[in-house]
Amino acid sequence: MQTRRGAVAVVVLAVLGLSACSAADPQARPGTAPAAGRAAPEHLRDGLLTQDRLPKGFKLLTAEANLTTTGAPHTPSATPIASMPCKELGVNSFMTAHAAPAEDVAVGLERTPVGDDDLGWFGQEALDRYGPGQAAAVMAAIRGAAQRCTSYTNTLTDGTRLQETVSVTAAAVPGDDSVLLRVTSTFPEDAHTFVGVTGFVRVGDVIVMVQQIAEEKPSSDTEAVLAAAVSAYRAATGG
Repeated sequence: MQTRRGAVAVVVLAVLGLSACSAADPQARPGTAPAAGRAAPEHLRDGLLTQDRLPKGFKLLTAEANLTTTGAPHTPSATPIASMPCKELGVNSFMTAHAAPAEDVAVGLERTPVGDDDLGWFGQEALDRYGPGQAAAVMAAIRGAAQRCTSYTNTLTDGTRLQETVSVTAAAVPGDDSVLLRVTSTFPEDAHTFVGVTGFVRVGDVIVMVQQIAEEKPSSDTEAVLAAAVSAYRAATGG
């Protein structure tokens, strides 16, 4: 079981490290205009969570995802979210690949286990800025992809076949729009399951995303971190 759990972790961790790479000049590519009535932070990274705004017990992992603003996309694809492979819903890079933002930043997050029954929490926060009106279309596309990909088979690099199921609801976090994805991965031979949770909240032209690495016992921590992330971004915009 630990080997299989490690395989899932490796897949997700590989993606987390790619979400925001440092740029030679983080100020060289400005973001798009903010939504009317909101002042954008001077740099998008100024809207990321800081240690003082994290829920109790969490800490920043700046080595896992760089705090530097980048010029997105990293590896653009001609395939839009609406028709991307279902297996990409479980990783956050589908936004920069299939719905390229003008600017994106991210930071790794962790909560260490408390007690024998607590698995802790590991994941990241990302901010993606889009042109006027584009973020709303991206949110609709994410929701549509989740509804299209309710059940599918995913094959890992070692040949392990997983059965994946996806559920989508609104996140319990105030914003202009929200999506909460739960991707459940099952190893058919022993029926062990892992659940990865990703929350998206749109605030104007910026999408705030918090993603948790797949775990056997997902908690409500993801929505708690998402709420803190939205609050931190609003504070940076003066909203």
